[in-house]
Amino acid sequence: MTFVIIITAFLASLLTLFSGFGLGTLLMPVVAVFFPITIAVALTAFVHLLNNLFKLATLWRDVNWSVSLKFGIPALIATIPGAWLLTNLSGLPQIHNYQLFGIDAVVTAVKLAVGILLILFAFAEWFSFAKKVNISAKYLPWGGVLSGFFGGLSGHQGAFRSAFLLHAELNAQQFVATNAVIASLVDITRLLVYGLNITLLLEQVDVSLIIAATIAAFAGVMAGKMGIKKVTIGFIQKLVAIMLLLLGFLLTAGIL
Repeated sequence: MTFVIIITAFLASLLTLFSGFGLGTLLMPVVAVFFPITIAVALTAFVHLLNNLFKLATLWRDVNWSVSLKFGIPALIATIPGAWLLTNLSGLPQIHNYQLFGIDAVVTAVKLAVGILLILFAFAEWFSFAKKVNISAKYLPWGGVLSGFFGGLSGHQGAFRSAFLLHAELNAQQFVATNAVIASLVDITRLLVYGLNITLLLEQVDVSLIIAATIAAFAGVMAGKMGIKKVTIGFIQKLVAIMLLLLGFLLTAGIL
């Protein structure tokens, strides 16, 4: 169990360093295999926050603060109506549920809406449609609104954030660093709003596992940082497109 969680934390952190999202999406289902869902969410959120703060500490020199503020402030504000809408949509009946290889898949209206939108973003990135219609940095505040709103609605703000930051005229290092500062800001805000049950987490999860998973995530950041100067924004664009497509299909299928 410990080995699986540690390896997942390392690989997810390494991948997330370049894409700007995916650590929570990949780590939480793995942790949920071994712990109740409430514990899995708490452990993932804790590692996610510390990992983002660590990325920020190691990459802060490359942060584009202008982009961070233009995108981050609207994102934080838009999170509120997104979370409000979630509370009102939570009572809607499921569209469909089924089992796939022992996994309980549940299709809902929110998952369908977010999943389809992510798939559209994925195709836009892969085929460079965004460049053809001139989506530039001036649209960053609207990107922040979209990211924050769906972050409050479904928790997937990182996917939308990366899709817009790709067009903020940043190089690879600036993209990673700026993504990290916005993610840290969002993490701190949402954990203050929703709360993180540290007591429950420490009672039911061995402290050594929490430390090991966090260190593994830090190691993923350091491993990625060693090769970040060799990475191009074009590579990141393709990686983000693939991850958006995968996440979109998993959501529409009800698996996530």
